[in-house]
Amino acid sequence: MNKPAILALEDGSVFHGTAIGADGQTSGEVVFNTAMTGYQEILTDPSYTRQIVTLTYPHIGNTGINAEDVESGAIAAAGLVIRDLPLLASSFRSEQTLSDYLASQNVLGIADIDTRRLTRILRDKGSQNGAILAGPDAEGEGAETRALEAARAFPGIKDMDLAKVVSCAEPYEWHEGEWALGKGYADAAQEERPYHVVAYDYGAKRNILRMLASRGCRLSVVPAQTSAEDVLAMNPDGIFLSNGPGDPEPCDYAIRAIQAFLETDIPIFGICLGHQLLALASGARTVKMGHGHHGANHPVQDLDTGHVMITSQNHGFAADEATLPGTLRATHRSLFDGTLQGIERTDRPAFSFQGHPEASPGPRDVAPLFDRFIEMMKVKR
Repeated sequence: MNKPAILALEDGSVFHGTAIGADGQTSGEVVFNTAMTGYQEILTDPSYTRQIVTLTYPHIGNTGINAEDVESGAIAAAGLVIRDLPLLASSFRSEQTLSDYLASQNVLGIADIDTRRLTRILRDKGSQNGAILAGPDAEGEGAETRALEAARAFPGIKDMDLAKVVSCAEPYEWHEGEWALGKGYADAAQEERPYHVVAYDYGAKRNILRMLASRGCRLSVVPAQTSAEDVLAMNPDGIFLSNGPGDPEPCDYAIRAIQAFLETDIPIFGICLGHQLLALASGARTVKMGHGHHGANHPVQDLDTGHVMITSQNHGFAADEATLPGTLRATHRSLFDGTLQGIERTDRPAFSFQGHPEASPGPRDVAPLFDRFIEMMKVKR
């Protein structure tokens, strides 16, 4: 725990701390997440690809790591920034320490820095390109210069098409249901599943698939670049558009496929990147946000009922409400900054939500959106 580490931002800010995890160098867009729990789910969320995550809660790693609380097959974040790594990890479910987990997957981290100062920079100036140097790379007179050069060399997330990079290589069936204490994950294959849903994997979190499976969906997960013709040939009852990383506008393959689906009466449900892609396919535009939304305490209002929900969020782009065509209407809005959080087509059974109704981590106030999708398929049938 005595190895040095350096975090540098493109604006010239430099932080010196302690290396946790692997040695070496990494770069990416530095963002902050305000969630107090769920660091393992955050690290393994594919939507954090090419991003260095700063956690504002000061004590991270105190419950260790276990094999169940993952949202993908590996750590997706480019690096981790925290204030304090506790000397002991204590949980009856813990199987590994956070630092060992990072090292085992060759992921860099830095601790013992002023994350409050870092968060203020990101809040005031917006997300910054940055770099972490850890271990021998962070030593010597030229270390700060190397870190700054690496930070400024990162091209930025805008215009990056990352959905096809993180997507699965081949189609597969998903059978795992939701988790219960003492029981683990349910085997949804043993349950009645009357609805066949084709789920596009743009970087899908596993808990989204689990919640659909637990609600009676037989899931066929397909790669991001799968054509509309191939999906329609599978005769789905519904089409799901997953979360994912990067800029939605370069994902022309996804936009074309969604436009084809919108010519049918098949119910469509999108989350996060899937929400932005539905907006683009319908004729709206998307914008890069300043520091984005990352956390588990974001208030969102249902514009139809006035009901306010606390939601889990992870996105750096947003659909621009001012550009919505007549075929789209706003359904949800952020009470933090007024950005668009939900849309639905006025002429087709299609809707989407910007936040993460599956939580993991976070509140489950928005989980009924999954039930709405099921009801749409039921009505169509």
